[in-house]
Amino acid sequence: MRSNHGKAPLALKLAAGGGLLFLHLPILLIFVYAFTTEDKSFQWPPPGLTLRWISATWERPDVWRALALSVKVASVATLLAMTLGTLCAAALSRARFFGKEGITLLVILPIALPGIVTGIALRSAFGLADMSFSFWTIVLGHATFCIVVVYNNAVARFRRLSTSLVEASYDLGANGFQTFRYIILPNIGTALLAGGMLAFALSFDEVIVTTFTAGQQQTLPIWMLEELIRPHERPVTNVVAMAVVLVTFLPILLAYYMTRDGEETAGAGK
Repeated sequence: MRSNHGKAPLALKLAAGGGLLFLHLPILLIFVYAFTTEDKSFQWPPPGLTLRWISATWERPDVWRALALSVKVASVATLLAMTLGTLCAAALSRARFFGKEGITLLVILPIALPGIVTGIALRSAFGLADMSFSFWTIVLGHATFCIVVVYNNAVARFRRLSTSLVEASYDLGANGFQTFRYIILPNIGTALLAGGMLAFALSFDEVIVTTFTAGQQQTLPIWMLEELIRPHERPVTNVVAMAVVLVTFLPILLAYYMTRDGEETAGAGK
């Protein structure tokens, strides 16, 4: 007798497919409208397809300035998040002390709060500190939620890492740095890299927090938002949106494949 264990019903498969279409069909429409010949309004089906908007986007210096700023901000915010998120995960995954759960909640709170709340709080903090809006205010704003992403990945891997490996390293004469380099880092490396990729993707396309911390600077998502309000060439905005989707999708996909299996962590089965 054939078993149906593990096979989803047809109705469930159709519902899942319908949900995916509902979520991703608008994104596919952006890709189509990036190649339309119409530059004033959107028609369906498009009157024609062309590649000229790609070259038009390539020649726009404002797009390149916004892109460069977004890449720089995302890169620095990711490095900052990987450093602080890893240290925080290392401390909270092993230590036992009163108030640990409260500190854990405070660490993950920035990504749970609405972006507008985080943005207003950061703007108020920068104002109290008499900090003028600059590249670093954007980086600090993005790092608040990027740290959470790295922390979540790192703390999950730290919990799988057997304490006996660390203890054995110390018993064999290794110091703290050697233990981290040869024992801990190889076992949490993929989790850190995946967390960094997710942090970069989140920072690269962040809009709300950036609005409150950027001042007059324009990251690529802010540029897109202003172009939608005052459109000059609509298909150019769609080309940029298509590029943002690709830039954010690839790190997320790589992060998924790097962390979907956690059994490779040494000592995880102990």
